[in-house]
Amino acid sequence: MATILKHPFSNILDNLDGFYIEIDETHQRADIVLKRPPFNVIQMPQRDQLRAAFEALDADDRVRIIVLRAEGEHFSSGGDIKGFLEATPEHVSKLAWNIAAPARCTKPVIAANHGYCFGVGFEISLACDFRIAAESTLYALPEQKLGQIPGSGGSARLQKMVGITRTKDIVMRSRRIKGQQAYEWGVATECVPDAELANAVAKLVEELRAFSPMAQRTAKKMLNETEDCLLTTAIEVEGHCYSRLRNSEDFKEGVEAFHGKRQPNFVGR
Repeated sequence: MATILKHPFSNILDNLDGFYIEIDETHQRADIVLKRPPFNVIQMPQRDQLRAAFEALDADDRVRIIVLRAEGEHFSSGGDIKGFLEATPEHVSKLAWNIAAPARCTKPVIAANHGYCFGVGFEISLACDFRIAAESTLYALPEQKLGQIPGSGGSARLQKMVGITRTKDIVMRSRRIKGQQAYEWGVATECVPDAELANAVAKLVEELRAFSPMAQRTAKKMLNETEDCLLTTAIEVEGHCYSRLRNSEDFKEGVEAFHGKRQPNFVGR
């Protein structure tokens, strides 16, 4: 069994608020684990620390894949409501930037969702590259019940995934959708029985580890940055990225491994 190590992070991560970090060097995996059960409410200071955690892990050479998961019955029921009233306007203006940290991270990020995945819990999951939903998962953006709207990119990201009609249905009615429906709508990458969630995540981690780190970084950046582009512009960017990777050691290794009928040994260069 792999040894789980703690990483000496910077001061902002010395006293983590509502979550902890595990690093499994053997599997090149880092887990950011929400730990404020049973609902894992995400408080204001925690948002800054989560951003810093993703940035630190992005710079950690031991880590190839990042997993965002939670202990307890639910992934997260959302943010601390009282904290919104107490926060300064300047702090509130940073909410979306902090929650977008998984999307800015150059490494693949997997969200493992189960139980309630509401509000900011849903929004930070939407900012991840992959969402593995357990059958118990309920996704929702319930801010309308508070006289508010999503404030950390939830409605914007959701609209890109499912279109305006379904996004209005979820946002304007504070509607909850189950994990299976989220999978059918293209919100979740997979939907699995709760007992299989950990194994499904581990399997995806190992699958992603087998690819070239450079090719994955390039693909993520290309897809994120061309999401709002014209098709012609996106094709142009794709061509430039393809051309750049042609000169990489990983591409040469991939071609040689293909012709040699062996598994490639990618090094990320």
